[in-house]
Amino acid sequence: MKKRLQVMKFGGTSVGDASCIQRAAKIIVDAAKECRCVAVVSAMSGVTNRLIEAANHARTGKAAGAAAILEALRKQHESALMSLIQHEEDRQRIRAKLEEVLAEGRRLCEGTALLRELTPRTLDAVSSLGERLSAPLVAAAVKEAGAASEASEASELIVTDAFHGGAEPQMEATRKKSQAQLCPLLEKGIVPVVTGFIGATAEGQLTTLGRGGSDFSATILGAALDADEVIIWTDVDGVLTADPRLVPEARTIPVISYREAAELAYFGAKVLHPKTLNPVVQEAIPVWIRNSFAPDRPGTKITPEGRSIGGGVKALTAIRDVTLISVGGPGIVGLPDVVGRTFSTTAEVRANVLLISQSSSQNDICFIFAAADAERTV
Repeated sequence: MKKRLQVMKFGGTSVGDASCIQRAAKIIVDAAKECRCVAVVSAMSGVTNRLIEAANHARTGKAAGAAAILEALRKQHESALMSLIQHEEDRQRIRAKLEEVLAEGRRLCEGTALLRELTPRTLDAVSSLGERLSAPLVAAAVKEAGAASEASEASELIVTDAFHGGAEPQMEATRKKSQAQLCPLLEKGIVPVVTGFIGATAEGQLTTLGRGGSDFSATILGAALDADEVIIWTDVDGVLTADPRLVPEARTIPVISYREAAELAYFGAKVLHPKTLNPVVQEAIPVWIRNSFAPDRPGTKITPEGRSIGGGVKALTAIRDVTLISVGGPGIVGLPDVVGRTFSTTAEVRANVLLISQSSSQNDICFIFAAADAERTV
């Protein structure tokens, strides 16, 4: 009888430095004693933002600024490596892998600085480097903690369309590739440590799933591998009744439905990427949100049906950093399908409309978008 299969994801704060990585490695090793495990990891906390900053320096011709950021990231990961790995031979092997990734980053930034052009494809390639740096460190830490482990590139596992910055998975192709590459490792008792956030087109062109996409990576792989459960390890105790920064009395919700969790994520709850639950709904795979800094706490279980609390409000959330775009003027009164044509335009750039409002006179239609989508929408 096969052991249960558990896909677990560790966010940026959960792998933020050497001590956090060691804590994550212990969680993985403990789970691997009871289950077959796949770990999905984010970049170390703050690294993706720094990489995007480097890319923007390069876009304006500031090659030295981009190089300085990449050197700082090299030192950060080297420091973690020295703390995590004891044997120099193992250090050299991992250091060579890290240097390979950083060298790619340098070449990308140098080319961008030369052309003073940052394409979505190049930005994906640069912003993906953080996960490609963290996965070898986490895999090495798991090995040090007592379980066989191997870093795996999600670009070899998750097949997506070619929309850079927010690619959509192609699940059937992903299922075939993931099972072909990960199942043999799992059968040997090896824990694959997979780069989150990243995919690739069928032609092998690297893509990303959007910011915070490592949650999405975990559920994509969970569905592709027919996992028994997905656990998202983060720095909070689960899905809370409100933002604890605004409501100190906020409590953890023990059980919540897919629909409720998706609504909370869509409307501002940062604990989940809005698309996280899409892959697991059809398979009815439970998803847990748990705290890697307090692994004994039960967290929140997200299930198809959730649990009724007798008609009361379960949680409150709010969306921050939004942009209102108004389409209006007397010329649109009576003009057919203005809303449909506007939605077609936003769909082309993959900008999600959070709210729509139309005046009673039909002179104005207002759309609300996430601020990050505003520039490409206009």
